[in-house]
Amino acid sequence: MPVRAKFKVDKIERSVGSVPFINAEGRPDWKPGEVRTVIMSPVWGKGDPNHENTKFWQATPVGSLQLGCANLAAVEEFELGREYYIDFTAAER
Repeated sequence: MPVRAKFKVDKIERSVGSVPFINAEGRPDWKPGEVRTVIMSPVWGKGDPNHENTKFWQATPVGSLQLGCANLAAVEEFELGREYYIDFTAAER
């Protein structure tokens, strides 16, 4: 059964890390490059018992999520302060 959470983007950090590329032999390799980390936390209820965020906060009051992304275009999909649903579904083994 999938589980849904709701998180807010708190920070987007830039750093140097390892990014994938195809080397001269045509094989995957790694080189230094820009990596961005999207840091998120659970939404909070804002004191309104009927607000959707209150229901999510009651189920997940504490947590954090960090996504280190070498694909900078993917990071452009995230906006500081914006809330996102995150769905967890078991993967095949």
